[in-house]
Amino acid sequence: MDKNEKWLEWAVELQSLAQAGLFYGKDQFDIERYERIRTISAEMISYKTDIPVEKVTHLFCNEIGYQTPKLDTRAAIFKNDKILLVKENNGTWSLPGGWVDVNISVKENVIKEVKEESGLDVTADTVIAIQDREKHNLPIYAYKVCKIFVLCSVIGGSFAQNIETVESKYFGMDELPFLATEKNNEEQIRMCFEAYHSENWKTLID
Repeated sequence: MDKNEKWLEWAVELQSLAQAGLFYGKDQFDIERYERIRTISAEMISYKTDIPVEKVTHLFCNEIGYQTPKLDTRAAIFKNDKILLVKENNGTWSLPGGWVDVNISVKENVIKEVKEESGLDVTADTVIAIQDREKHNLPIYAYKVCKIFVLCSVIGGSFAQNIETVESKYFGMDELPFLATEKNNEEQIRMCFEAYHSENWKTLID
């Protein structure tokens, strides 16, 4: 992590310690101290990013229990040696995917997100990689994210415009459009191509 982002690492650690303390602590005075530490962590992020502290608190300080990473799935779908990307409302392109819902499995989430964003019915076949997001994508978030890339096969369906995406299209590695790099960058797309071309791909983990 860049030295200029060290403050974020500290804020995240403070939030994590405070969250655990609030969950496991019994003494009322300790609970008040943990609440104050959590508030300070949110204020640090708000001060450095100009995001209103109320929004930071909602995104960053609304969970209970031991803090763990959020899960994000991304589907790699190929046709004629090209990969499927969906165009989001802001004009950037990404692999179909999104946050894993609490009531379904990773596999089910991959299938659901592909259907919602591209209209396609797929099978989730191979886990390409399990990545720590902040090792690959910018900007760094105030919470940890584990990204799971999955190689999929189309079994039916067709694209229909929806509230999240306005278009879907297959792209070759040398013709990628403007990517939503906070979700998937060229390095990650290339990794998906390598997995697609491999006869015996081994899941990458970092």
